[in-house]
Amino acid sequence: MLLDEPLIFERGSAGRMGWAVPERGEGPAEALPPELRREDDLAGFPEVGELEVLRHFLRLSQWNYSAATTMYPLGSCTMKYNPVVNEALVRLPGFAHLHPLAPEALAQGALELLAALEAGLCAVSGLDAVCLQPAAGAQGELLGMQIVRAHHVAHGNARRRVLIPSSAHGTNPASAALCGYAVTEVPIDARGLLTAEAIARVMDESVAALMVTNPNTLGLFEEEIEAVAAVVHGKGGLVYMDGANMNAIMGVARAGDMGVDVMQFNLHKTFSTPHGGGGPGAGPVGVRSLLAEYLPIPRLVRRGQELVWSEDAPKSVGRVRSFYGNFGVLVRAYAYMTRLGGAGLAEASRLAVLNANYIRARLEPVYHRPYDTPSLHECVLSDRHLQAHDVHTLDVAKRLLDYGFYAPTIYFPLVVKGALMIEPTETESRETLDEFIDAMLRIAEEARTTPALVRDAPHKTRVARLDETRAARRPVLRWRPPAKPAD
Repeated sequence: MLLDEPLIFERGSAGRMGWAVPERGEGPAEALPPELRREDDLAGFPEVGELEVLRHFLRLSQWNYSAATTMYPLGSCTMKYNPVVNEALVRLPGFAHLHPLAPEALAQGALELLAALEAGLCAVSGLDAVCLQPAAGAQGELLGMQIVRAHHVAHGNARRRVLIPSSAHGTNPASAALCGYAVTEVPIDARGLLTAEAIARVMDESVAALMVTNPNTLGLFEEEIEAVAAVVHGKGGLVYMDGANMNAIMGVARAGDMGVDVMQFNLHKTFSTPHGGGGPGAGPVGVRSLLAEYLPIPRLVRRGQELVWSEDAPKSVGRVRSFYGNFGVLVRAYAYMTRLGGAGLAEASRLAVLNANYIRARLEPVYHRPYDTPSLHECVLSDRHLQAHDVHTLDVAKRLLDYGFYAPTIYFPLVVKGALMIEPTETESRETLDEFIDAMLRIAEEARTTPALVRDAPHKTRVARLDETRAARRPVLRWRPPAKPAD
């Protein structure tokens, strides 16, 4: 049973609290000293007890859609199942209770894990060195482009442009711009792919790098990637690959073999660690040997029988994260890779591709397919066939909530009008895929027979459809208690 739940500000009463700290000298030794006490005005904060807080947030969590409750087909996000065994391993006392400032001699187990994870990512990518510091894919992107810039500066010319295909991951232009580069968008062809010819038309000595996502955000493998890389290298540029969609190729194809010089890994996507709601995440960066000297410090090196941190890297771009990244996420990723091994990672990729193509094959007779090129881990459809009934992508997404499924990524990539980008991952069974497909087919039928039912969805959620335009233009960021009625 899902109970109605008011705002937490509407619960409790004046003076109620969920904690009690004795005055200094009155209670046990753990009483807070004055310098640790808050003296600011707490007016406006909820005044509730611990049990009220617990029940409030537990009820809200019961309203959520998540990968733990239903298929969560967000394209490009790879919302795969996070094995419970990984959670048990990351909570081992030697990991969970290890202080980040512990002496290296007392942390050799943790350091060995980090070194093994670096080696595993090198093996999977075909690159030569990896830094585990970045806390997210976007930070990994930024670090990758900082390394690109450092390389060109060291060679006497920072260059000024970065090429980005129209099918690339959405954060790529921001990462390039933050490193001082102007962005040149490169169009894709009728297949949804990047061509070496298109790159050759815009490539010159002013270009620092090409940022390419492979597979791209249409879920398509860039068939000309080696020829594309050769064009970029021919003019002295570097190839950056966004690894957000690596779940389609891990254990099957390696970025280094494609001509890639630098890439970020999304451990919270490809290597099955929890993500969503802002984190935690991890976005390690791998590079070819010619770029290794620019990786952040400290670097993990072996001296004799021990692993130690070293800052002996004069060309390093510096530190990008406190300590050495989100250690708990790194432990989970290492557990996942070790459990599956190379053959298991390859099998996971093949199952992800199989699941996406199964969905595509069953839905493409009803939903428009913008590109005929074979899909990999995700498929992109559109609402073109529903528009005659005034039903659009957002309506489909809202109606899916009534069928118990969270929506796919919508209206992205931008090169497809009314896009529905569906990524089932390898962890969903055929029965679950069929349930999702049947829901999508029923929604398409409803669009033809009872379009108002779809346009007004959702109907079964705790809150009806919100006015998203008003929410964006007039956000309510501060709660105010309702006015008391006049006497």
